[in-house]
Amino acid sequence: MSRRGTAEKKTAKSDPIYRNRLVNMLINRILKHGKKSLAYNIIYRAVKKIHQKTKKNPLLVLRQAIRRVTPRIAVKARRKSGSTHQVPIEIDSTRGKALAIRWLLAASRKRPGRNMAFKLSSELVDAAKGRGDAIRKRAETHRMAEANRALAHLR
Repeated sequence: MSRRGTAEKKTAKSDPIYRNRLVNMLINRILKHGKKSLAYNIIYRAVKKIHQKTKKNPLLVLRQAIRRVTPRIAVKARRKSGSTHQVPIEIDSTRGKALAIRWLLAASRKRPGRNMAFKLSSELVDAAKGRGDAIRKRAETHRMAEANRALAHLR
């Protein structure tokens, strides 16, 4: 058991152009090898493509996509009397958003396409409409939690 106090929660800063925390969280997750300017370029090009495709406010599309992908419940491995059980646990909003962003980026990286901005914009538009790989991942997680609901007392 740790003797240190719990770490204080850091609030995400907002990005310079849209003044949006969600966009900045996305930028920080897409970041690879410390290339932040490249991450900014990818996100802003994707946002521009979303605006061209949907003719709507791209931040609303982004927010709706993340809301649709955010899981409410997930499974966590717990050891009980020598065997490992998948126990369903409820997820708070910050953890849910982090998972949603991770799943959206993983799904867009797997997509076939020209560049990351194109793939990300396509995945975000699909997720906002309720389809795509990230939505499938959320449904799969909920299905696993539902199947293991009998083990909820092991929390």
